[in-house]
Amino acid sequence: MLTTAGFHVLLALAGEPAHGYAIMRFVEHVSGGAVKLGPGTLYRTISRLLADGLVEETDEGDPAAPHDARRRYYRLTQAGEAAARAEAELMARLVTAAREAGLVT
Repeated sequence: MLTTAGFHVLLALAGEPAHGYAIMRFVEHVSGGAVKLGPGTLYRTISRLLADGLVEETDEGDPAAPHDARRRYYRLTQAGEAAARAEAELMARLVTAAREAGLVT
């Protein structure tokens, strides 16, 4: 099972490679501002995901963005995609249970 921050990072990378700041903006946007990953949390989470083989660094980046040698881009690995899918399926089952319990409309 992933941490909440780990799932958010994998979700942010599900569409395309991204750098840290783009991941932070994505998480804040999709959560309606309820979740804001600080740099410390973000990069500790990315380090764990790298060590677990769920994400990897890539040279792929936004060709329209100005080049910045310090900016690192990350993408999902196959294992990362599988972990994100499994976590999303678990969350879907939990939402169904919450709906049945009258907690969600």
